[in-house]
Amino acid sequence: MATSYADPLVWGVILVIGVLTFAIRLSFIGLFGYLDEIPPRLERPLRYVPAAVLAALVLPAFVTLEASGLAADKLVAGGLAALVAWRTENVFATMAAGMGTLWLVRFLVLPAL
Repeated sequence: MATSYADPLVWGVILVIGVLTFAIRLSFIGLFGYLDEIPPRLERPLRYVPAAVLAALVLPAFVTLEASGLAADKLVAGGLAALVAWRTENVFATMAAGMGTLWLVRFLVLPAL
């Protein structure tokens, strides 16, 4: 992808973003290095960080549009996988249900339509 920005500007932005990311991560290491115990007011919201990060990484794969329209096969498989994860809390069962449903819908149901 071409850009109208000069190369030094692009590399400068990349460098600044890298330094800021490193500083944010280092600040948490430094902060928790001085604390003997994480305060409950901070620990409570930190519990939701893994789920939020996972949702931010996975959700765009389900809601993006493809050339032929909405990716219905991914939505069906993701919905069933979410249901299995909620009911069983078993990672293997979730992956098996999601991938099995995706393959069934993609290779058996959609070609028949």
